[in-house]
Amino acid sequence: MKPDYWDRAKRALARKDAVMGRIMRSRPKVHLVRRGEPFLTLARAICGQQISVKAAQSVWDRVCICLDQKITPEAVIAKDRKVLRACGLSDRKTEYIADLAQHFADGSIHVHRWPSMSDEEIIAELVEVRGIGRWTAEMFLIFNLLRPDVFPLDDLGLQKSIRVNYFRGRKASLARMRKLGESWRPWRSVATWYLWRSLDPVPVEY
Repeated sequence: MKPDYWDRAKRALARKDAVMGRIMRSRPKVHLVRRGEPFLTLARAICGQQISVKAAQSVWDRVCICLDQKITPEAVIAKDRKVLRACGLSDRKTEYIADLAQHFADGSIHVHRWPSMSDEEIIAELVEVRGIGRWTAEMFLIFNLLRPDVFPLDDLGLQKSIRVNYFRGRKASLARMRKLGESWRPWRSVATWYLWRSLDPVPVEY
C-alpha cells in the first residue's frame, strides 16, 4: 500500500521545486512500498552488501531454503553457521547475520519502541549491530519503517541523480547537495525515492 503521507508530500514538493515536480509527473503511477519484516529486511541487506543484485538474490534464495523459508532470529540462531556459510555467505556476513539475530532475540533491538523513537535514535540502535552501518539503517528507515524525512546523502545513486537533475551533470559538493535537501523537508524520503527513480525507473529492494 502507498504510505498515507505520499500524495500530500508530492503536492508539497511540487509546489516548492519545479524540477522535482517534473520528475514526479514523469512517474505518476509508482510509489514507495514497504519491504518485509524488520529482521528479514536487515538480514537481506547484510546478505547483499558489496555484491551484485543477481548474486545477492542467488545467495538469499539459498539462505531461505536452508531456513525452510522461516527467516526469524530463532531460526538463524538454531542453524549451524557452517550450514549458513554453505549458502554462499562469507564468514563475515554469517557472523553479521548471527549477531543481528542475537540482538533481536535478546531484546537489544526495541522494535516495539520504534514508533515513538526518532530517526536518529533508531539509527543509533541499529548501527550497534555488526555489519549495519548508517547507510543500511537509513535504507531501513525508508523502505521498512516508511519514515518520511530521511536523506541518505552517502548514497552514490542519490548523489548522481542530484548532479544530473540539478547541476546538469556537473560536480557538486556534499554541502551544496545537503543544502538543496533542506528545501525538501519534511519529505526528503519521498524526494530521495523519486530521484532514485529518475535514474532507475524500476524500484529496487533493500
